[in-house]
Amino acid sequence: MLVLAVAAPLFGAVLVWAWRERAAAHWVGVGAAAAALVAVALLPIGRGNGNWMTYGASLEGGWWHQVDFTWAPSLHLDFAIAVDGISWPLALLTALLGLLCCLHNALGAERHTSGSLQVGAANVATGGPSLAAGKTVGVPGKPSPMLTVLLLAVQFASTLVFFADNLILFFIAFEAVLLPMWAMIRRYGDPAARRHAAAKFALFTVAGSLLMATGLFVAVADIGTADLGAIIVAGGVSPGLSLLVFALLAIGFAVKAPLWPLHSWLPDAHTAAPTVGSVLLAGVLLKLGTYGLIRVAGGLAPQGAADAAPVLAVLAALGILVAGLVCLSLPELKRLIAYSSVGHMGFVVLAFATGTEAGVNAALFGNLAHGLITPLLFFLVGALKARTHTGLLGSLGGLRLAAPMLAGVLGFAALASLGLPGLAGFWGEAFTVYAAAERGGAWFALAAAAAFGAFLAAAYLLRMLRRVSHGPVAPATKGIGDVSTVELVVWAPLVAGTLLLGLVPGPLLDLFGEGLL
Repeated sequence: MLVLAVAAPLFGAVLVWAWRERAAAHWVGVGAAAAALVAVALLPIGRGNGNWMTYGASLEGGWWHQVDFTWAPSLHLDFAIAVDGISWPLALLTALLGLLCCLHNALGAERHTSGSLQVGAANVATGGPSLAAGKTVGVPGKPSPMLTVLLLAVQFASTLVFFADNLILFFIAFEAVLLPMWAMIRRYGDPAARRHAAAKFALFTVAGSLLMATGLFVAVADIGTADLGAIIVAGGVSPGLSLLVFALLAIGFAVKAPLWPLHSWLPDAHTAAPTVGSVLLAGVLLKLGTYGLIRVAGGLAPQGAADAAPVLAVLAALGILVAGLVCLSLPELKRLIAYSSVGHMGFVVLAFATGTEAGVNAALFGNLAHGLITPLLFFLVGALKARTHTGLLGSLGGLRLAAPMLAGVLGFAALASLGLPGLAGFWGEAFTVYAAAERGGAWFALAAAAAFGAFLAAAYLLRMLRRVSHGPVAPATKGIGDVSTVELVVWAPLVAGTLLLGLVPGPLLDLFGEGLL
């Protein structure tokens, strides 16, 4: 199952590319993504109680399952993959979002092929309400199978990152995510902004990766092995190198996280990317950075993490505040949601920096919660822009009258994002503030800053709802259609996951306890 979870998206991408001229190409991609999701979902079955379940290895530690094949021993490179209670939820999230994005593409292609591009006709075909004539779907053409290829490529490389138990393999997989995501933005993004956004994304990511690679190679040279699990169990690199290794890795991962002030590529990339690109950016690529920071940087250099914690915490708190203030003034819906991720990821980094058990759990939980809520927001914003052909807050209004179900789901996602108790966004942010306050001293000021950042999030998200959902119906929203059956199918798992994690957080926290940190 572990190998299938990694291989299914890769083989699916190859098949979709080979059959890209066939009508069923999109559905081949959906099938591959579904197979990967099933494989990942089955991984907890048969797991041990903190013991290695190995094939080709005999170490002791905390993996559920492990596969290890010698590849290039002179380079310390093995095909070593493993899973535990920390990597499994992220792999499951990646597989779920990959399937939903492929399904979004396939259903969009079916709707395009079935006849009319008019929203009214599409909604009649899917059981939704009929619309005024003349309102058209916002995508200019049929979704390309090549976009599905790129989605599956991102899913493959990201899953391999979360499962990699070899540092060289981890770095290769981490870098492999760059090319398909760059191509997705560059080829299928907003024509007015995609070239600049794709170039900026590539430059920031490559610069961060060079520092990260340096840190990884210093660690491997110091310890003499690239086995991530063994290094963590052994306590990391030697104390004299710990701060250097952590600083190099932390800067590299902070670019992907994104941590202020290394975040400026993110709003541009989100704004320019197609809807499915924004979903994977928020739900998967940002998680690569935070996962690397928590498990790899923190695991390889725990002493360095402790020494650098105050600097990391201050930058995270500043990111929370800056993002909140910027979001209060942004006039465009997609850019606002993009900038909100800087603040939410600031909570994750601040929680990790506390170094306490409550803080690490808050970081891991907040990471997963953001991966459900923000992709849902991007799906909703994409649907709204497709109907209205605008994302400007000043041009929207009256959505609760024009499309009450769409307004309702948007309100649900916004409340989850601002941390309403009972929804997934609450636990990570609330316990981040608790973990920082628990440290006392100057950390209490950081806790207060994070709490004020949560207040700012509530302010800008409620401002967004007031401008989009309330007031008289704006000309752009007049006569648009409500949520279709197709859209409900894609959005429902994210809504359900947000409710489940918000109401029953205990099982996920128990899984974190089975992880290796």
